Amino acid sequence: MPLHPNHVVFTTTINRYQSPGVCRSRARYVSTPIVATPASVPGKSDTELTSPTGPFCGLLLSDYGATVLRLDRPVPNSTHTPTPPPPTPDFLTRRKTSISIDLKSASAISLIKSLLPHVDVVIDPFRPGILEKNGLDPHSVMLALNPRLVVGRMTGFRRDGKYMDMAGHDINYIAVSGVLSMLGRAHEKPMAPGNIVGDFAGGGAVCFMGIVMALLGRERSGRGQVVEANMVDGSAYLATMPRMSLGLPIWSGSRGTNTLDGGCPYYDTYETKDGGFMAVGALEPQFFALLMTGLGIEVGSLPGPREDKKNWPWLKERFTRTFLSRTRAEWEEVFDGTDACCTPVITQKELKNDLGFDQRPIVTLRDSPALAITKDAERESDQAVKAAKGQGGGVEGEGWSADGLSPSVGGEELLEQWMGWKRGRGYEVVNGGLVRQEGAKL
Repeated sequence: MPLHPNHVVFTTTINRYQSPGVCRSRARYVSTPIVATPASVPGKSDTELTSPTGPFCGLLLSDYGATVLRLDRPVPNSTHTPTPPPPTPDFLTRRKTSISIDLKSASAISLIKSLLPHVDVVIDPFRPGILEKNGLDPHSVMLALNPRLVVGRMTGFRRDGKYMDMAGHDINYIAVSGVLSMLGRAHEKPMAPGNIVGDFAGGGAVCFMGIVMALLGRERSGRGQVVEANMVDGSAYLATMPRMSLGLPIWSGSRGTNTLDGGCPYYDTYETKDGGFMAVGALEPQFFALLMTGLGIEVGSLPGPREDKKNWPWLKERFTRTFLSRTRAEWEEVFDGTDACCTPVITQKELKNDLGFDQRPIVTLRDSPALAITKDAERESDQAVKAAKGQGGGVEGEGWSADGLSPSVGGEELLEQWMGWKRGRGYEVVNGGLVRQEGAKL
């Protein structure tokens, strides 16, 4: 067991789309993940209603001690039977379990309300008004049932302004935040960096941070609160440094012509003889000097100061030609162990299959480590490394893959642990979904 308090999180995901992005369309909400702890265990509990951004937030909570119970859409004659449906497209399911809930059922909403007094956090990924429409208004219902509750509300666009009611994905959120306009090569269209900036960095991770801050605030005030995160503000905040540098030489040019966005020759990537790539980040003079030494280029051969953008095309052409003269492995032999700030661009496949790279929790807590992802963490003898890897026996797939989670798997057992409930005592199964047993008290 983790050394720090557990948490309870209810999470609702949208599984209509195979993409892990967050869609605010009128798609049916087919999945609701939950993280929870038994009422008898002292500590915190979080309730999270999420889409893929929410499952990432729940994943972070799970890695640091939360037990995640996901609420999925019922499938009659399938959920809560010995033959549940296949796993949903959500693979951010480490240590999570599931029950199926029909949010249109008053008895199912009653079951959720019965759990709320025992949880710490609800994570809501829906468009504004969806929780209220289902009788789960955060202020008048949720916080009334549990004044210590933290309700983390996650949207793509801001909750105000002209985009608030529109559908969108990561690319749309970072587009209107100004971030997408800064990404890409010179004289080319803006390039979306996958869905890392909006969905996960500016979305799930920011929501997680807001929840933690609210929990810290509750330690002093004794009261919970509503936390509102959105991917527009989250991604815009991540771009604070480049935005505030627009009037400075480091970022005053157009996209792809600046020091840190691919315009600078000594902060860029270069192809090698075998089709690999090397990443160069030799910004400081002493690191640049080591880079030039490794490349076999005399500093005196430069046509002028390296900081002068007029000399960048010459440098870039020379670096391009030089890196193409050797394989990536040969360049690694040259630069490994040096301060030239020159490293290989390693693929995920290489990390997994060739280099034995171990996936670790996002941050190391030396006295109360996260739960381990890899299975060898317990065998680690170096205490600092052991804390970084986490505690416990790890998980299947070790952070590289996951089998996913089938709706309704494992959740009933957790309800028995948390609440002492069993079928016929606390809840019933109706059309594949759990409902509060008629006559049962909240």
